[in-house]
This record gives sequence, structure tokens and C-alpha cells, in this order.
Amino acid sequence: MKKTVSVLFGLVLVLSLCTVAGAAPKDVLIVADQYDATTMDPIAHNDVPSSRVCFELYDTLIFLDNEGNVSPGLAESWEFLSGTDYKFHLRKGVKFHNGEEMKADDVLYSMMRATTDAGAKIATYSQNVKDVEIVDDYTVIVHLKVVDYSFFSSLAHSWGSVINRKATEAAGDSFGMNPVGTGPFRLVSWQKGNRYVLERFDEYWGPKPKYKTLEVRSVPEPTSRTIALETGEADIAFPIVHNDLKRIEENEKLVLYRKPQNSTAYIGFNVTKKPFDNVNVRQAIYAALDIVGIQAASYRGVGKVPGTLVPSAVKYSINDEMPPHQQDVEKAKKMLADAGVKNLRLEIWTNERKERVDSATIVQAQLEEIGIQSEIKVLEWGAYLNGLQEKTHDLFILGWVSTVPDPNFAVSGLLETTAIGASNYTFYSDPKLDELLAKGRALPDGDERAAVYKEMQLYINEQLPMMYLHNDESIAGTQKTVKGFAPRSNEIHSFREAWVEE
Repeated sequence: MKKTVSVLFGLVLVLSLCTVAGAAPKDVLIVADQYDATTMDPIAHNDVPSSRVCFELYDTLIFLDNEGNVSPGLAESWEFLSGTDYKFHLRKGVKFHNGEEMKADDVLYSMMRATTDAGAKIATYSQNVKDVEIVDDYTVIVHLKVVDYSFFSSLAHSWGSVINRKATEAAGDSFGMNPVGTGPFRLVSWQKGNRYVLERFDEYWGPKPKYKTLEVRSVPEPTSRTIALETGEADIAFPIVHNDLKRIEENEKLVLYRKPQNSTAYIGFNVTKKPFDNVNVRQAIYAALDIVGIQAASYRGVGKVPGTLVPSAVKYSINDEMPPHQQDVEKAKKMLADAGVKNLRLEIWTNERKERVDSATIVQAQLEEIGIQSEIKVLEWGAYLNGLQEKTHDLFILGWVSTVPDPNFAVSGLLETTAIGASNYTFYSDPKLDELLAKGRALPDGDERAAVYKEMQLYINEQLPMMYLHNDESIAGTQKTVKGFAPRSNEIHSFREAWVEE
């Protein structure tokens, strides 16, 4: 197999698992995560590991539980004044980590900062904010440019985190390394690519964590995460891969959690490069692949093959209505010949997640059957995301989690024109799709909105800027002594309620 490994993690893995022998004390919760955060600035990222740490450091105006139910956050209550105007009544006495009280000006500053270039990576959430009106120190009105029925629930995403104006302006470009929020934890230290340590914020306005210190380690190699659980060096580890499920299930000291995830892993095309700008070439490559077999071989009983971009658990999905993809090598060869494509060579990019590397390996072999030569390029997580922005890739394997359970956010962050430069790594831009997204946002829940999203999903399948590979599960392992933890379908796992029992 031709394979270029861009970053080697062996030494980091060894260092990340080194710790003092013996069980963690009850006032420390140790988590083994797959990737490190890229930043702790809530508007400077759109990746899940960064969203996880932001969830512990910051609060939002509203909270969403694992079933999508809304509860008060930094806003005690709210009123929908019109389709574009939302009034929020803020809690009094909420303290930031620097001791200042949160007030309306901080909400205004946080939301309007998200509409600037600093918030380019989360523009799919913030682009409709027109302005924020301060009524008094504890009341604000958020004004939208146009009616958007997906907006309110998006305020629970990390983009809606309320930050302290004074601390943020003082930190400038280094705020992502020096976060100040109102969350139940504050940052103590961060060794990028290795681990970060948070401590309980004892002036937190809400229920305080039962333990003092949260340590999250970056452990990219899946078996190393499982070993960390088995040896007691980690209290919680995720994701757990198929090879290790039985090891955890059969270990009486451990607990395995599985929950369907609101995510879609996909093989994306860089549609700005020839010949991938041709929909017929994209369709030909899709026809050449045995997607069902690739998913089965790579994920081995975990998750399922998607039929559309919108995951089954997100409303208006037609995922489960679609027939499974059928491989057709002869059709693929004919379509390539008709498109005049000969002697095509391409790169398949992925990060180091094993299932994705395995998928890339099978894709490489199946493309060779239709005369396409490919090279696999494996990159470390941060380098991968940065590299995709440079627009030099051909095919790439990545996943998208609908952290806000609305079909708009299952699609817009990946394929809307305004998401180019943020999380639209296919660089796909389509006026018809943009129009459908805008129409869907402008409609209240009901049959008309459902019809728009059905048309949208079928249209994306037709245009094929990406090939759907996998609907994942959130799978985590814990020590039996860990209480109050459950994986979330949006992958923003919470450690606020967890603790280690004596």
C-alpha cells in the first residue's frame, strides 16, 4: 500500500499515558480523548474536541439535553417577540473566572464578536445576527436579519458561549490559550497535543462538579485508550473502536456505553479541482466503490451506511428511506470514458483514525479496478484541518456531527457557500442548495419544512459533492466507579455531572 504518514504520534502516546502509578484520587477525573482541542476560543473552531472543552469552560444562554430539550442557561427566561427578535432575561450574580459579574454588555460583545472575521469558522451559526440591543444590565434583545427557525437552538452550541469582554480584549489573539468564561471549570494548564487540566470554579452559579480537577489527555491510538482504562490510568475513554468492545464488556471493572450518534462520515471531493468539478466524474467514482462493504470491513458492526447527509435522529431526515448504494464497476468505467478521464492519479487524505485509514485503503484498491491510481496521505488532526483549508487535496475522509439537532446544521456547515473558509472542505457552492437552505430556515416546523429538506437531501445525493460512508455511534468506556456520565449523540460529552465514587 502506498501511504504517506505525515505525523508520527508514538512518542506522544507514550508520554500521554505516563502518570503516577495507582488509581486516580477521588477529586480528579482523568479522560482519554482521541484528539486534543485546537483552540479554547469558542468561535475560533468548529471541531468536536474543541467544543467539548468549551462546554466545560463556558455557558450559553440556553442548554440542550441529549434529547434536544431546552432548559435555561445564562438566561433565566426568554420571549419570542417576533420571528427575528428574541428577548433574554439574564441571571444575576453570575461570575466569570476573573471574578467579574456577567452582564448584558458581555452578551452583546460575545455575539457580535462571532459575526466578525474572528468567527469565520462558525459563520453558519452567527451569520444571521443583525445586532444585540441592551435593555438593561440583565436584559438583551437579539435581532436577526431574517426569520430563522433553526437559530434559537443553535444558541446552545459553543458559538453562543458568553465570554468576558475585558479579559478577551486584554488577551487579544492569545485568548484561545487564555480562556475566561462562566463555566464550572477554568483552565489550569494546556500542553498542546498532549493534555489540558481544568479545575473546578467554586464561584460557579449552577450545580458545582463533585470533584476538583478534570484532566483530558490526547490519545490518538485506540488500543492505548483501552489500555488506559484497563490499567486504571483513565476513568473515561472514547471513542472505543470495534476491536476493543468485547475487552471492555467482559471486564468486570469497566462499563461500555453505546449511543447512536448524530454524525455522518463521508468521502469528500475537492470540487474546485478537475476532474472533480464534473458531477459525472464524481458519480463514476461513487459507482466504483462498494460503500456497504467498505463500511462493514472498516467499522465491523458499529453504526450503519447512510443514505443521505442528514442523520436518522435529526428531524426531517430521509436517511432510512434510501436504498443501499450498489457498486457498478462497468458503469463507472463507462462514465469515466464518456467524461474523457484517463490515467487519473489522486490523493486520498485522512486523519489517523484507524477506521478512516482502513476505509482509505479499501477505496484505493477499488479505484485501481477502474484505472485510477491513488496515494493515501495520513495527517495529525490539527494539521489535517489546516491542510484542508489550503484547497490542494483531491479526496478526503472526514466526519460531521450535527451538534444542534436541526437539519439546517446537518447540511449548512458542510455545503453552504458561506461555510467555505470554515468547514466546507469540498468548497462546493451551489445557488440552488443555498436557496433551499435559506427556505428551510425561514419555515416553521411542519409539512412544508419537511418537504424542503426532503428535496434538499435528494438534490445533494444527485450532485454528490461527497459520498456518505458511515453513521457512527458514540461509544465510551468508563471505570465502574464513574457515576453521572453518559455519552451524548452530538459527541459533546459532559463531565459536569460525572464523578469518581470512592
